[in-house]
Amino acid sequence: HRLFHQLLPGLLLLLWLPASLARHSPSLLVGAHTHPHSPGTPHCYSAEELPLGHAPPHLLARAAKWEQALPVALVSSLEAVGHRRRHAGAPAGTQCPMLQPGEVLEADVHQRSISPWRYRVDTDESRYPQKLAFAECLCRGCISAKTGRETAALNSVPLVQSLLVLRRRPCSRDATGAPTPGAFTFHAEFIRVPVGCTCVLPRSAR
Repeated sequence: HRLFHQLLPGLLLLLWLPASLARHSPSLLVGAHTHPHSPGTPHCYSAEELPLGHAPPHLLARAAKWEQALPVALVSSLEAVGHRRRHAGAPAGTQCPMLQPGEVLEADVHQRSISPWRYRVDTDESRYPQKLAFAECLCRGCISAKTGRETAALNSVPLVQSLLVLRRRPCSRDATGAPTPGAFTFHAEFIRVPVGCTCVLPRSAR
C-alpha cells in the first residue's frame, strides 16, 4: 500500500502534464522548429537566459511539478544515503539478499519484496529533470517466502513507468538556421523509468 501511495501522485501527473503542456506550450509536444522566428517554434534560450539544470519558468509554474513524481522525489534522499555510505566506507547492496522476515518487518517495500530492488540516481545533463531514481532488480530469480533464499522458479523483472521529461537540443538564435553555440531549446518526450521489480513466471524455453 505504501508503494501505491508513493506512485499515485506520479501517475496522476502523467495524466495531467501532457494535456497542460499541450494547452500552454503546444510547440513542445510537436517538437516543430521550422524557422528560428516562426510562430509556434520553441523559444531558443541562451545559457545566460536559462542556466544548466533549469527548465523554462512558465512550465514549472503552470504544470511541470516533477517533484511529485516518485523518480524525482527519491533523488535527494538517495543522494543523502549515498553520501553517508561513502563517508562510512560501507558498500552499496548490489547482490540478491537473503530474506529474513524478522529483520525486514520495518523496512521499505523494496527491501521486503520477494523481488527486491535498489535505486540508483541516473544523471543526464541534456534532460530535465537531470536526475531521476532508477530501480534495479537485485535478483535474477525471486526469493522464496519459505526459505528466504533465491529460487529460479520465478524471474525478477522491472516495473516500468512512462515519464514526461524535457530534452535540451541545439537551436539557432538568428536567421541562418545554423545552431548557435551554447543555445538550446526544449522538446518534450516520454522516457521509460524502472520504478520497482516484481516476480513473473519464467518464459518457456523454445
